[in-house]
Amino acid sequence: MTSTQNQENTIIHRQMTIEQILSLFPFKAQKLAQEITRAGLHCVGCHAATWETLEAGMLGHGMNEDQINTLVERLNNLLQEEADLSTITITERAAKKYLEILAEEGKPGWGIRFEEKMAGCSGFEYVLDFSEKAAEDDETFVSHAIEIHVKKAIVPRLLGSEIDYVDGLQGAGFKISNPNARSSCGCGSSHNY
Repeated sequence: MTSTQNQENTIIHRQMTIEQILSLFPFKAQKLAQEITRAGLHCVGCHAATWETLEAGMLGHGMNEDQINTLVERLNNLLQEEADLSTITITERAAKKYLEILAEEGKPGWGIRFEEKMAGCSGFEYVLDFSEKAAEDDETFVSHAIEIHVKKAIVPRLLGSEIDYVDGLQGAGFKISNPNARSSCGCGSSHNY
């Protein structure tokens, strides 16, 4: 199969810019950005070379054809993963990190508050905070033995979301993947529906 035929059979291809990839698939922008960063391209974000294709960026960083093909395949595999739209989850890695933070803060057994606020260039940013107990107007989800408290009014927008923790050269922190997001800024830090 030629490179051109391979591009026609995939959703993401090597001639796409990073900006195109993140904006075309906002519901997976965080996971796609993490995978691109793991592959060695640390230019994911608001200050990325938006005009540069995935292929040009990788070749410019000394990567070979096999590495480009592997990344394109991994990105397309990420797009095929389906979210559980009936709940909100936290990954095992994020749960472990959150429990460490709770211990450091002297708040064992506390849940995590998952909210949104109006902010960023796309409309909304996610907010995570400590939550001692669920409020009356909260819905509670449990994942990896951690309670996730969400205001009932915004649950429909957040169902299917996954809270993950990443640690890389671009920094460390909790990241959200939300299948309901329909647009995202180039860096993936804000979103809209």
